[in-house]
Amino acid sequence: MVVPRPIAWVSTVSPDGRTDNLAPHSFFTVSCVSPPIVQFTSVGRKDSLRNIEGTGQFVVNFAPEHLFEQINATATDFPAGVSEFEAVGIAREPSLRVKPSRVAASPVALECEMHSMLRMGDSTVVFGRVVHAAVSEAVLVDGHPEVRKLRPLARLGKDEWGALGEVLELSRIRYADWPGAGG
Repeated sequence: MVVPRPIAWVSTVSPDGRTDNLAPHSFFTVSCVSPPIVQFTSVGRKDSLRNIEGTGQFVVNFAPEHLFEQINATATDFPAGVSEFEAVGIAREPSLRVKPSRVAASPVALECEMHSMLRMGDSTVVFGRVVHAAVSEAVLVDGHPEVRKLRPLARLGKDEWGALGEVLELSRIRYADWPGAGG
């Protein structure tokens, strides 16, 4: 069991452009810094995956603690053609570089173009090149996102979720500063 798992709250649009989709995916991480690439895993063939295959675009909306109930509600197995934005009552805003909408209340949205997909067993890993990052000024401190302001949720398994607890800080040690190093 791997815990905690950050959540990619992925918004997509159907290939015909008529239905927005929004779903949480709890297998999510950064894959590459330059170029910026994120990845999430779709377990099974969900609407998010089919929409990305058809359009090549998606948005990873960060999943903040204050939207806990709405995030969980978007995991409902609504039939294809039902917009989770509409069904759950989530406000959206237009993206700058891709067609799928962003979650208006999410503090960070990573607009992505599909880089590639990798199918493994019952899952597909989706890699997206970040073409625009929208970050709310409200979560920035000295120009950097502050985790205590982001308040990210995580999945722990079953029906268990995690919220930000104690934050530990410890500087990395350079080898040159390591006791006995260099001579």
